[in-house]
Amino acid sequence: MARHYSEAEVVAILEDLDPARLHSFIAAHVVTPVVTPGGHAFTEADVARLQLLCDLSDFYDLPPDALHMVMSLIDQLNTARGDMRALIKAVASEPDEVRGRIQKSVRRLRIVTLGKA
Repeated sequence: MARHYSEAEVVAILEDLDPARLHSFIAAHVVTPVVTPGGHAFTEADVARLQLLCDLSDFYDLPPDALHMVMSLIDQLNTARGDMRALIKAVASEPDEVRGRIQKSVRRLRIVTLGKA
C-alpha cells in the first residue's frame, strides 16, 4: 500500500512549500491529492511533483496557468516515454524477420519525414 502524506507533512518535508502555496497549486490543478475525511492526502509522486512545482515557480517565476501548461507537457512527455518503452519491448519480442522489416520501415519513414522538413 502506498504511503500518503498529510498537508502538514508535505509542508514539513518541502522547505519551499507553505500552506498557501500548496493550496494555490491544488486550486491551479497542477497537483491532485486524494481527498480524505481528514483533508488532502499526497502520494510520494505528489511530493516529488510539488518539489518540481516549487522549483519551476521559483526559478522561472511562472504563474499558475503557465505551471499548468508546463506540467501538462511534462505529463505528456512521460506518457510518450512509457509508450515508447512498451513499443520497444513489443518489437524486441518479435522474430528477426519482423524486427528487420520494422527497422527498414522506420528508416524509410524518417527519411521521408526529414526530407519534408
